Amino acid sequence: MFFRMVGESFLRNPRRKLLAAAALAAAMAVTTAALSLVLDVGDRLSREFRSLGANLLVTPQSDSLPLEIGGVDYRPVDQGAYLKESDLGKLKTVFWRNNIIGFTPFLDVPASVTAGSGAAVPVTAIGTWFDHGVAVPDGSVFRTGSRVTHPYWKVQGRWFADASNECVVGAALANRLGISQDAGTAGAAGGVLNIRAAESAGGAESPGGELSCAVTGVVATGDAEDNAILLPLETAQRLSARPDEVRRLFVSALTKPEDSFSRSNPDKMSAADYDRWYCSPYISSIARQIQQVLPNSDVRAIRRVAETEGRVLTRLSGLLWLVTLAAMVAAALAVAATSAASVIERRSEIGLMKALGGTNTLVNGIFLAEQLSLAVTGGLIGFLLGAALARALGTSVFGTPASFRPVLLPIILGTAALVAIFGSFFPLRRAAHFEPAAVLRGD
Repeated sequence: MFFRMVGESFLRNPRRKLLAAAALAAAMAVTTAALSLVLDVGDRLSREFRSLGANLLVTPQSDSLPLEIGGVDYRPVDQGAYLKESDLGKLKTVFWRNNIIGFTPFLDVPASVTAGSGAAVPVTAIGTWFDHGVAVPDGSVFRTGSRVTHPYWKVQGRWFADASNECVVGAALANRLGISQDAGTAGAAGGVLNIRAAESAGGAESPGGELSCAVTGVVATGDAEDNAILLPLETAQRLSARPDEVRRLFVSALTKPEDSFSRSNPDKMSAADYDRWYCSPYISSIARQIQQVLPNSDVRAIRRVAETEGRVLTRLSGLLWLVTLAAMVAAALAVAATSAASVIERRSEIGLMKALGGTNTLVNGIFLAEQLSLAVTGGLIGFLLGAALARALGTSVFGTPASFRPVLLPIILGTAALVAIFGSFFPLRRAAHFEPAAVLRGD
């Protein structure tokens, strides 16, 4: 009998029911799209932010004189400390190894350069990787280099080849040396440089080396590299007589925004808190794991990049949650309006049910079952519409559609039910106070 009464009630006044179902469907569509994007937006935006460059800097531990002003690190470089190139493959063995999408070592060599028959010019020769295969202890090979950690560097011509006597010249230095922006192309003049390392570059017992390199391109970085020569790391190590040594390491890692917990001192955490922190992709926890596999290293975040990412991710996630909340409140108001109208319209029916012995629980149960039926219908339609909306937004904003997540369906249906119950609360509370005699008299 109860379900028969609910079915007849559900079919009564279809326009009002259609309005409530449409409001719930619209709200659940927005909720589904927002949740899908929130679950995807962290990784997607982190990958987009990697175009800003690396977000971690690794240096020898003896460089760790703290001096940071306004997010800019002014710590001096100790010319006597180095990292081991042979240890770099260990970065792909840490817990968050899949979040480390690239790393690039640098070795600065004080030198002088001569172009043709011109005078020697003091410069810094920087050894690095552009696209290099790194042996990982598990036997695999990981390809990385400045193409990953410094994607904003622009080169006219082409990059050097590994283990070759080739180089690219910074844009400002190229102008000083009279090297064409088209260096490295057929017939370009001034394409060979003679580089001699300074006497101190090879250490106390090793004199500076000398080599000639063919200029394959001119690079614009907007930083100190514009006044330097970039060449393969192996070549720079040979020039400075420092095999297997690097000066600093830039790491690009996917991270989640920092919060108060991530800034806690891990040495003072309980075992449970430490496990939670260690197993979260905070920039601080990834830095700790890198420091554990690279002996005598100091790892610190490049704050200007990390804090920008965190602010944008936090604000975007907050905006999506705000839109979701607004949609659910609007749906609850629509349900409340239709439910109140239904209660007023059916006052006589409610009074008659109470006069015949119906309890408030029975009366409210009929109306709640009706609203829950609308919630299931609207939630299911909203989920399908929201999944399509999330794919469209993902394609237009990120270039790839958002992932379809069936796991969200029970969450959406549950949310729709809660919205329907909340919207019906006050009208049903009013119906519970109806006096049968007064209602049947028309008072």
